[in-house]
Amino acid sequence: MRILITGGRGTVGSVLLRELESRGHHVVVCDVAHGVEEVGFSLRTDVESPNYARCDVSEYRQLERVFDVMGPFELVYHMAAEFGRWNGEDFYEQLWRTNAVGTKNVLRLQERHRVRLVHFSSSEVYGDWEGTMSEDVMDQHEIRQMNDYALSKWVNEGQIRNSILQHNTESVIVRLFNTYGPGEYYSPYRSVNCRFIYCGLRGLPWVVFRGHFRTSTYVDDTVRTLANIATTFKPGAVYNISSTQYHSIEQLSELVVKVTGADPKLVDYRNAEILTTRMKKVDNSRSVLDLGHEDTVDLETGISRTAEWMRRIYQLPVLARER
Repeated sequence: MRILITGGRGTVGSVLLRELESRGHHVVVCDVAHGVEEVGFSLRTDVESPNYARCDVSEYRQLERVFDVMGPFELVYHMAAEFGRWNGEDFYEQLWRTNAVGTKNVLRLQERHRVRLVHFSSSEVYGDWEGTMSEDVMDQHEIRQMNDYALSKWVNEGQIRNSILQHNTESVIVRLFNTYGPGEYYSPYRSVNCRFIYCGLRGLPWVVFRGHFRTSTYVDDTVRTLANIATTFKPGAVYNISSTQYHSIEQLSELVVKVTGADPKLVDYRNAEILTTRMKKVDNSRSVLDLGHEDTVDLETGISRTAEWMRRIYQLPVLARER
């Protein structure tokens, strides 16, 4: 199958690329930076078989060129997005251009080329829903979106449903719940798992907001499930992709201290964080039934593997408490 991954250089996309290629698919990736294996649109391409294109999905011409030059595609995994609630507050211009305009551009090309689409939404669309987050909650209840990032992802789901209704397109929506693991490079806007592990390895202080609960899904488990959609595609389906390992943020922090050897005094405990969901108790039974989703990596093992990767990438020494 010929597949395009937008935003395919991210934490999940880079692993998904390897997984899809291992299954025999021909995969093209686009993202916002220049890179190795890149096609030269107006000059000689140096690599023999380029599978990468620089493309900002909010720029229709750039995305159209990827479809026209590197297609045809049978399936698009649309992952390109500005990620995270605070990133969305601080960089809202990029958030709305990429997430809303970019997704509309993808849909227009989907409608023209009749390609199937897997769209990456977020668990943030459930807001501060206090019950179990099953996929049909959004159809039965009006949810107050808590930040611009959540709003943009809910807008995307509406855009996709409108395209299905107007143009008979075939799409699947996946809502990811806190996927983490090797390949997630640190910034203060990254996932809570990434930030805690990096701070622990560097001996930097970090903040834990009490009263928040999450599931953490190791990237390899998420990606195997995502890759299964290519051959088990149900138009109109919505899937929660998550772990069943439900934990508090305090428990996550304690595991990071244990794995990294950080001083427990580095942890600053505070009250609940504003604009942030307190509890994300999820029902992932649809992805288990349809896509064979399963947890194979427990949280402590996943944190250990991520810490080992970070130590190597950032050339960080082993802390004295780890010896």
